[in-house]
Amino acid sequence: MKCPFCGHVEDKVVDSRESREGDVIRRRRECLKCERRFTSYERIDEIPYMVVKKDGRRETFDRDKLLAGVLKACERRPIPTAKVEALVNAVEKYVQESRDRERPSEKIGQMIMRRLKELDQVAYVRFASVYRDFQDASDFKTTLSELTSLVKSNRNK
Repeated sequence: MKCPFCGHVEDKVVDSRESREGDVIRRRRECLKCERRFTSYERIDEIPYMVVKKDGRRETFDRDKLLAGVLKACERRPIPTAKVEALVNAVEKYVQESRDRERPSEKIGQMIMRRLKELDQVAYVRFASVYRDFQDASDFKTTLSELTSLVKSNRNK
């Protein structure tokens, strides 16, 4: 911290107090050169994590929106809530690990579909129908044939 009086960069913290709301820490500092005191305030960096949509738009990552979509796909399926929670946690962790604080929605969608495919095939097809924006029955048929061939190849192993 640079002293506002003499510009020296070394100081010591004399007192620290958290604000009532808990979002700011007030620190009383003393310059080690001129011995004058000054106050600094620290705040948590609140830059949100972003999702880059297919058309290039950026949208704030919304865990609740993600959870709602996955829950809708898993509705009336024998999938434990803990598994859904773990899936959403994994996606949230993936987004938060981004150096740029953003991830493409395409990668997020693929991650969800890959995990749903392992978890429950019906939930996978439901999610895929929304994510891939199925237009007609042939889109469903294509996805089901891919899934069927994958299941057959797994059985033969």
